[in-house]
Amino acid sequence: MVEILDTTLRDGTQGEGVSLSVDDKVAIAKRLAAFGIHVIEGGWPGSNPKDAEFFQRMKGVDLGAVRLAAFGATRRKGLSPEEDPSVLALLEAETPVVVLFGKSWTLHVLEALETTLEENLRMIRETVAFFASRGRRVIYDAEHFFDGYKEDPAYALATLEAAREGGADTLVLCDTNGGSLPEEVYAITKAVVERFPGVRVGIHPHNDAELAVANALAAVRAGATHVQGTINGYGERCGNLNLTSFLPTLVFKYKIPALPPERLRGLRELSHFVDERANLTPNRRAPYVGEAAFAHKAGVHVSAVLKNPRTYEHIPPEWVGNQRRFLVSDVSGRSNLLAKLQELGVDLSREEARRLLEEVKALEYEGYAFEGAEASFYLLAHRLKGGSLPFSVEGFSVFVHGRGLDTAWAEATVRVRVGQSLQHTAAESPFGPVSALDRAFRKAVLGFYPELADVELTDYKVRILSGQEAGTNSGVRVMVEMKRGEERFSTVGASENILEASLKALTDGYAYALLFPIRQATPKEA
Repeated sequence: MVEILDTTLRDGTQGEGVSLSVDDKVAIAKRLAAFGIHVIEGGWPGSNPKDAEFFQRMKGVDLGAVRLAAFGATRRKGLSPEEDPSVLALLEAETPVVVLFGKSWTLHVLEALETTLEENLRMIRETVAFFASRGRRVIYDAEHFFDGYKEDPAYALATLEAAREGGADTLVLCDTNGGSLPEEVYAITKAVVERFPGVRVGIHPHNDAELAVANALAAVRAGATHVQGTINGYGERCGNLNLTSFLPTLVFKYKIPALPPERLRGLRELSHFVDERANLTPNRRAPYVGEAAFAHKAGVHVSAVLKNPRTYEHIPPEWVGNQRRFLVSDVSGRSNLLAKLQELGVDLSREEARRLLEEVKALEYEGYAFEGAEASFYLLAHRLKGGSLPFSVEGFSVFVHGRGLDTAWAEATVRVRVGQSLQHTAAESPFGPVSALDRAFRKAVLGFYPELADVELTDYKVRILSGQEAGTNSGVRVMVEMKRGEERFSTVGASENILEASLKALTDGYAYALLFPIRQATPKEA
């Protein structure tokens, strides 16, 4: 079995744009434990107050069989472990597992630590022994091991020997710069496994050459039985090994039971949970767990998948908690449209599907894009079948007032027909004309459809369509994402006028919220 150590809470937070509060870290640690990760590396208690508080709070948290680890460095040169404040902070964290890192590359020993090769070996041996003698399980991370081995294999192996002599039970080979190749990782890991029979050997790869998953798999093939990575690949520079890609490959393709296969049904949910706590947008194109991982666009693909999903899916999406999606665009065939509509219970005849496909292609030629705006596509099909919208916009105007460039606000008026009632409303906003339009429109319809108060605008994107030569006369496409409870849906508008395109996308979103899933909202008296 391969042991998994998750370092999202430590190495992952070193990534650009990744920041977690103590509450976030506690919540993620609990979620990782529930998922079944074997070891959770929580941080470096000697480096900052946040990590020190995290370990203090975790002392009262039951993680079951999962083990919490604190991370830190070997003692400083010239100090004993008992004299080094950073080492003592690790001890005070009171975790059952301690992860220590030390230098394996002579370049780092001589130039970064500015000490002798012999002193570095003593630093490793004595610090590991300090924690092992106090009942801690010690995982030794050999920093820059592959670079160090390629330059001086004898010394790199000597650092591992020092850690083993001190009592480390796991020797982890770190590709810290992330530039090693799979064949190098395989050969070097195999040499280490043969040199230390009976000792657990691990791998900690970074992703600077986009090879972290390949390198981790190479190490496992060479005999490594301990792997370190992060959820969603968070980490310094280009990130760490992405466990959401590595784990399903290891379990489903290599048949190595790092975790029970049924656990991976919660992988996508775990991935999104961590993104949410980090306030990051999930990567749509992430393997296995991304929105696009099992999304099919070409008509030939969709037709085949409807007959047998194995034709274009390497695993069933539900194995990792994902789902199959069919996309709609100007390269779609009739199979795409019918499959997409069936997801929401909309039935079209073949002739209706043909006319819908023609309209999709014509609108995309004008600048629309339904691939990322499924709510607008559903409304298009709804209108094609003769369905009506709950309201219609009959006019709007926008004024922007300013006192210089630093103080400005927008005022919008809209005329909206709801049933037989014509509403003429106005609203102001300090956030610009689109915000003012949205406020004025909501004011017009909320009296009829109070449920729209639960619909929130969560994202707004504008793309220039006409290219550089048209300059400010370019057409634009506006993509809007809205949220209703836990549901998110997207709409699109296109025009040479950014405000018209924005209002089209916004009103499509509100119409979708009222009409789907297939229910006609009836206006009541305002």
